[in-house]
Amino acid sequence: MIRGFSRLLRTHRDSVYAFFQRLEGRGRPFLLWSDLVQEFEALAETDVGARLRGTPLESALRRTQEAIFAPSMVYRAVREEVARWRYLQIHLQELHLREIGVAEYLDVKERVVRPGSGERYALEVDLTPFERGFPRISDPADIGRGVEFLNRHLCERLERPGTAGADKVFDFLRVHHVRGRQLMLNELIETGKDLRDALDEADRELAQMGEGDDWVHLVRHLGFEPGWGRTPSDARAMMALLGQVLDEPTPEVLARFLGKVPMIFSLAIVSPHGYFGQANVLGKPDTGGQVVYILDQVRALERAMRASLQAQGVDVEPQIVVLTRLIPEADDTTCNVPLEPILGTESARILRVPFRDANHEVVSHWIPRFDVWPYLERFAVEAQKEILAELGSRPDMVIGNYSDGNLVASILTHRLGVTQCNIAHALEKTKYLQSDLYWAEMEPEYHFSCQFTADLIAMNTADFIITSTYQEIAGKDDSIGQYESYQSFSLPDLYRVVSGIDCFDPKFNILSPGADPETFFPYSQVERRPEALTDAIEAMVYGPPHDAARGQLTREGRPILFAMSRLDRIKNMAGFLDWYARSEKLQEEADVLLVGGRVNPDRCLDDDERRQARLMHEIITRHGLDARVRWLEMQTNKNTVGGLYRFVADTRGAFVQPALFEAFGLTVVEAMSSGLPPFVTRYGGPLEIVEDGVSGFHIDPTAGDEAARRMADFLRRSREDGSVWERVSEGALQRVRARYSWELYAAEFLRLSRIYGFWRHISSLEREETRRYLEMFYGLMYRKRAAAVGET
Repeated sequence: MIRGFSRLLRTHRDSVYAFFQRLEGRGRPFLLWSDLVQEFEALAETDVGARLRGTPLESALRRTQEAIFAPSMVYRAVREEVARWRYLQIHLQELHLREIGVAEYLDVKERVVRPGSGERYALEVDLTPFERGFPRISDPADIGRGVEFLNRHLCERLERPGTAGADKVFDFLRVHHVRGRQLMLNELIETGKDLRDALDEADRELAQMGEGDDWVHLVRHLGFEPGWGRTPSDARAMMALLGQVLDEPTPEVLARFLGKVPMIFSLAIVSPHGYFGQANVLGKPDTGGQVVYILDQVRALERAMRASLQAQGVDVEPQIVVLTRLIPEADDTTCNVPLEPILGTESARILRVPFRDANHEVVSHWIPRFDVWPYLERFAVEAQKEILAELGSRPDMVIGNYSDGNLVASILTHRLGVTQCNIAHALEKTKYLQSDLYWAEMEPEYHFSCQFTADLIAMNTADFIITSTYQEIAGKDDSIGQYESYQSFSLPDLYRVVSGIDCFDPKFNILSPGADPETFFPYSQVERRPEALTDAIEAMVYGPPHDAARGQLTREGRPILFAMSRLDRIKNMAGFLDWYARSEKLQEEADVLLVGGRVNPDRCLDDDERRQARLMHEIITRHGLDARVRWLEMQTNKNTVGGLYRFVADTRGAFVQPALFEAFGLTVVEAMSSGLPPFVTRYGGPLEIVEDGVSGFHIDPTAGDEAARRMADFLRRSREDGSVWERVSEGALQRVRARYSWELYAAEFLRLSRIYGFWRHISSLEREETRRYLEMFYGLMYRKRAAAVGET
């Protein structure tokens, strides 16, 4: 591409010069991809620019994520393909092209934003030296399928001459125990060779046993302990798998064997911010889909862990604790209760530990997620003691959630010496345009210097990372992924990241959640609907206005467009309402039901929600929509939410997810599980959940008029031909059944946990250097930034 562009500079010099002059004339130092394409299209309509159509300049611009204009120079960040970047410098007068390194490019950005930045030494973070020798994926299509790649690498490593593969497997198997009881192997097997010999002898003895025999008692003298299976045939089959792993390992056999090893008995799941509870919490500040995700995750994992341990012949009850913050001023929630059993589980519970200030006094009030940073280290240290006391031993894994939970997980796993899994849910960096470059201006409200530093540390300490979609990792052709944005970036006057996170790292795995099938079931299953709930929901939707509801729908039976989320700018509920207000055709076809936030702005708990609530009131009043829009406060009872989806499906309406960005979109899965066709944002995870035109529709939240037109067109066609709506409804149900199930999620999660646990065991010494580097970064950078936030 660069050679072609260099030739273009010589053959179309005047046109290219005119184009760059046009860009420079905008008077802006930074231009994004959309700006560049817009200017190219405008120039291409002129005689001078028409010759550039179809040239390397057009293709190059469509791969340029941003351009920087400095005196006499333009610099371009070119994303040649997913997660692969090059940086170019072009002299505007001579049109000379030169490739530069990422550090030089970031230096230019810093000088533009902070003209004095180049006069001082810039701290550079570069993790590349610690990645040498570690396996990396090469094909962008395989990003997010890390466990498959890692399996192949592990097999090659076990087979490699001089690596003593049998001894590595032996060392791994003999470390397993649960609550003081040895599993798998005992002291009678001392080497990898002993293990091979014992397997042959055990096979002969097991072959002679009946299914009811106590096989462990009969072969313990050979060096075997429980964990190989419940029956003699189970144990014999697993030992045969191990024999294949030792003799001729293949990725499939290794995965099957590791998938049977009893390794996961207890989990600690970390989610500090917001109000984490089981009732009356949804819709409170910083409290939404993450809480639903974790509670459903816990129920699914406990069932899967119990079934797995039963099959492995290990009779222990799995233990799961969800670690969150105790909030003494808990309003109408249970967030002030230190220990709370999780409904729908046998023994899982919520463990709440308070935040403490610098004087070790308990902080009683709620704290926004952007302000939690000064409390997290003290929280983690105290939480470690509480977890050990509650579980009776260290957990086998710590699962972090969001930036704060992932940092706490990083601290805990380092102190406990266990596996770390990260789940980001949503990384803030790509939500707020150029939030890294202009961090100082945004620092008073968001404290992004803390968050981005915490993210960088936790991403690199994690043994594996779970995402819900491919886009979350590496974006798509015309936009970068959330994790990809941490590959290189700059916080001017603070530090620059030359190599932060590598999307080709096999630690990334895509594992999508589902929806609770007991709550979110198809609208057609009328017999499962509680009659009292159905009547209550009808009253909610069509009832008169009151303190927690605005508007009264007067056209009963008209299709309803249903949107539900927290009230914040990114969720874009007010944006959707504005599209509807401006579209007469959409108003003719449907009414609107909005569920979110608080109707009375004076009762809102944060500034963003208050601004959005006032904006929604203003739109409804200005356009006179009280008879066509019903706005209800956020509903915290998930049975009510499930009933709302089905009620809207009865009207042959649709679900609308209009967010400016959505990392996954659990409400989309819930709506589809109910048979309700969704219209979803094309920015983020919903783009992968919904097949456009088959199981729902994609919309661009920055093109509201087009989105409204598409909704109106679908509703009109459905009114004229009912099969149009039914076809998309069925497509939504089929999509969810095939891809989005908590049962599938839990089984795959346990498989990942075992394989990455094995990888952690055999590569622990090789990772120590990275850990030390990150500890220094934590101590010298994160602690100072967190202290600067101040305690509220």
